[in-house]
Amino acid sequence: MIVVKTKEEIELMREAALVVSKTLGEVAKAVKPGVTSLELDKIAEECIRDQGAIPGFLGLYDFPNTLCMSPNSQVVHGIPNDTPLVEGDIISIDCGAIKNDFYGDHAYTFAIGEIAPETQKLLDVTKESLYVGIREFKLGNRVGDVGFAIQKHCEAHGYGVVRELVGHGLGRKMHEDPEMPNYGKRGRGKKFVEGMVVAIEPMINLGTHRIKQHRDGWTITTLDGKPSAHFEHDVAIVDGKPELLSTFAYIYDALGIESNEEDEFRNKALVL
Repeated sequence: MIVVKTKEEIELMREAALVVSKTLGEVAKAVKPGVTSLELDKIAEECIRDQGAIPGFLGLYDFPNTLCMSPNSQVVHGIPNDTPLVEGDIISIDCGAIKNDFYGDHAYTFAIGEIAPETQKLLDVTKESLYVGIREFKLGNRVGDVGFAIQKHCEAHGYGVVRELVGHGLGRKMHEDPEMPNYGKRGRGKKFVEGMVVAIEPMINLGTHRIKQHRDGWTITTLDGKPSAHFEHDVAIVDGKPELLSTFAYIYDALGIESNEEDEFRNKALVL
């Protein structure tokens, strides 16, 4: 069952999403060769708690950490460890937080120093596909419209679109209806209505779309060992249109990146 949010609840969810956004911005300041994912995990937990929130992943389904940290061929759900990142790595950092009894949940894939051009293109196209999908999350459209748009954009570049892992509704629970696959057919699936909030999160592989789960019960990697990219935003339907609750602005401030990619989905009255 889809849990529709009031405008007041959406504003509370925006606060939760921005806890995550600010946390990823703090983590971005420390992402560099030589740092370990456990060190980044500690930064994230402290930042979330300093904002009066609770880590959303820690203990969820018995997950042991604050961040899901997935380098290189890991797709999602990687467990932080003490292995230093090295020049040329990429790493998906997925973060969740609870504030106002609502979840925020979004992710960004970082380049560690200089990375291979084909890997950089994978990151660029995957992030582009996130906004391609968000554009279809509007009143009257359906789940399949978002998935179709993401799939078409990524497969046009020869990339594999992961099937087994999907985006999801978001609210007082981390995972609510509907599931939001990154593939599909136009006009299929549940219809979008005013007040829906979802996490849209393309998980795109440089090679095959096929994946495997490791014995730890969490880590997911590409079957062919090629890199995977992952980007995620929290989005609400407000006045019939998609509106971002999360933002990459804090990450971009930390990394010195200028971007207007979020402008069309941003509440213009919001001051970050």
